Amino acid sequence: MADLFDTSPPDGTSTAPRAPQGQGPRPLADRLRPAALAEVIGQTHILGPDGPLTAMIAGGTLSSLVFWGPPGVGKTTIARLLASETDLHFVQISAIFTGVADLKKVFEAAKIRHRNGRGTLLFVDEIHRFNKAQQDGFLPHMEDGSIVLVGATTENPSFELNAALLSRSQVLVLERLEPRDLELLIQRAEKELGHALPLDGPAREALIGMADGDGRALLNLVEQVAGWDPAQRIDTATLTTRLTRRAAQYDKSGDQHYNLISALHKSVRGSDPDAALYWLARMLKGGEDPRYLARRITRMAVEDIGLADPQAQALCLQSWETYERLGSPEGELALAQAVVYLALAPKSNAAYTAYKAAMKEAARTGSEPPPKHILNAPTGLMKEQGYGAGYDYDHDAEDGFSGQNYFPDGMKRPVLYTPVDRGFERELKKRQDWFVKLRAKRQP
Repeated sequence: MADLFDTSPPDGTSTAPRAPQGQGPRPLADRLRPAALAEVIGQTHILGPDGPLTAMIAGGTLSSLVFWGPPGVGKTTIARLLASETDLHFVQISAIFTGVADLKKVFEAAKIRHRNGRGTLLFVDEIHRFNKAQQDGFLPHMEDGSIVLVGATTENPSFELNAALLSRSQVLVLERLEPRDLELLIQRAEKELGHALPLDGPAREALIGMADGDGRALLNLVEQVAGWDPAQRIDTATLTTRLTRRAAQYDKSGDQHYNLISALHKSVRGSDPDAALYWLARMLKGGEDPRYLARRITRMAVEDIGLADPQAQALCLQSWETYERLGSPEGELALAQAVVYLALAPKSNAAYTAYKAAMKEAARTGSEPPPKHILNAPTGLMKEQGYGAGYDYDHDAEDGFSGQNYFPDGMKRPVLYTPVDRGFERELKKRQDWFVKLRAKRQP
């Protein structure tokens, strides 16, 4: 019986489809699809001599896999070639267009094929689009050996895939193509086309930059350039006028969102204003909500600058308010100024660390009451119980400091706040050391 969504011929070999009569030639990206894993450009960390896929093929033990990586880096191509080189029947489906009934047909066909002595490599594009129950549906067929699952996703599998599915699969990260890989791809395209692209050196580099690490996008651009007058040498200015730069990948709710805000935060913490501005610009270019950035920038001031520069938090709030009043794009400059200020400010996480330590102490000591001498006694009964007895009013004490205990009775006094010797906290450290000496002098 014929398999649903099966792109392979009956003998199981993988061949690219021919263009129907009356239609134009196959797209360049399809014509250049490698015929063997050795022809794949890039991904040498998994396909090289010591790569995990090389070892699997050599050992004849291909396990279920999850390919995690950006678009246009070869996930589909590698899956198809794996099937060919391990003599598995190749079936491709997309989680976007496949329902439960379709999956049942695919699984039933794989079972029949398995009983006849042939395995199936089931390639599932956008596998993260399946819900948790649908993902569970793959498990029995993976366990009985009727399918080898190869899933492809652009999202973090740790967040998007079931733990049970992940435990039965090996996650392999596919990387965006490097400029040298893309140049090799252009050379292959020129050989296929039969002529060189009419670009000068800088324009050729600009074309590679436009692809942003995506091989398929590059070949689509090459196909456009190949149709231009070969006698006219194109420079960068002309190229950028004729072609639209591919939009940078940015998912405001996915990995890119969290990866880039992490890069911004760590650049600020690392006192690198240039890197911090770069990641801020990347997020704004990607369409990130500036209000989200304003909130996170303020958090950076609290967490990483702290009391080493008390003005940092105030400046962040002012930049946030400035953005609200000006809007985009003018208000975004205020956020940029805040980022530069934070990156160059003295750093301290002493208050942040002290707060976390205080939370641990609070959890450890439970409901221990405050010492009675610092409690108010508005009723006679409370006075009889000793509330407020022996309280020293600090303003009446020498130096305005009584040195009395404010922790629960019997609790060993912890040291939670340890200021750093940087910025304004250097002054706070002097004050703290002074109070420590006075306390030691005045406590019995």
